[in-house]
Amino acid sequence: MERTVIVTGANSGIGLALCERLLTEDSTLRLCLACRNMQRAQAARSALLTSHPDARVDLLHLDVGSVQSVLTAAQEVKTRYSRIDFLYLNAGIMPNPQVDVRAFFNGLFSRNVVNMFATGEGLLTQQDQINSDGLQEVFTTNLFGHFLLIRELESLLCQAGQVSRVVWTSSSNARRSAFSIDDMQHRNGTESYSSSKYASDMLSVAINRHKNSQGLFSSVICPGLVMTNLTYGILPSFFWTLIMPIMWLVRIFTNTFTLTPYNGAEALHWLFLQNPECLDPRAKYHSLSSGLGKSYTQPRQMDIDEEMCEVLYSKLLELEKDFRRTLSERNAGKEAHVQTAGDEEK
Repeated sequence: MERTVIVTGANSGIGLALCERLLTEDSTLRLCLACRNMQRAQAARSALLTSHPDARVDLLHLDVGSVQSVLTAAQEVKTRYSRIDFLYLNAGIMPNPQVDVRAFFNGLFSRNVVNMFATGEGLLTQQDQINSDGLQEVFTTNLFGHFLLIRELESLLCQAGQVSRVVWTSSSNARRSAFSIDDMQHRNGTESYSSSKYASDMLSVAINRHKNSQGLFSSVICPGLVMTNLTYGILPSFFWTLIMPIMWLVRIFTNTFTLTPYNGAEALHWLFLQNPECLDPRAKYHSLSSGLGKSYTQPRQMDIDEEMCEVLYSKLLELEKDFRRTLSERNAGKEAHVQTAGDEEK
């Protein structure tokens, strides 16, 4: 049976590398690139069809940072497909990353250099902002937009006799210390990226608890340290030129420096081949590379509190409910306005 796979953030980096690997693994699948920038999505599609000319590659306009875009895209998905086998939640942002230069150079010549590069702990902060929906931008893009997408597509993900998969691209920067259940949007902090990724780890655990019985399984991966557009935006280009030789050298002593998008997509591809019922719902599956560049996947237990996972899940459901109510009232207002205008014309 033909499998349908949707990948958000598929036009570059890890998402595009994953698409290439999936088509190499199974040329019969139907692949949907769900992207915000359609020009770049079209370029990605053309590149994939160059190497896989017989592949079925669709495009979907989706900005997970916009509630309305998610709802519109979900309706489009439901008209196109009768089922979804894999939903890879890969899109994410880290806006305006700021680096503590002093901490960077102190860490560069310390025993903490590997952990510093791998996690950004004590090094990275972000300047988040409010989006047009009145939500924090990072929270919406990295977490809530994807949550809403899952909710909208449950009829295709949870079907009798079907096993479907949701796979989150998390991060080694996902840290419990950056997240507060009382401030799940991270309005009051400076580590919104870390907070949102830790929240996605928790949400995956909650989804498994609530949806496994309906045939939906959720997994989390960590791509390791990968050089992508997101990574290159952290430091000026000349810094990367200076430190890249050091990073390749350090790679000999650590397995977390995957460096290339192809290697970073290792765990995403590995999960495509696994029986979800045999996976650990509390594990994060890490893409790792040996010093010689050989890629492999390894599960590691997440620092997760299941009670907090349930609270987060409930809070997201309540936020979803509030947004649906607001949209319903807004649409009713528009209809009333149109009706009034029509009466006046008569």
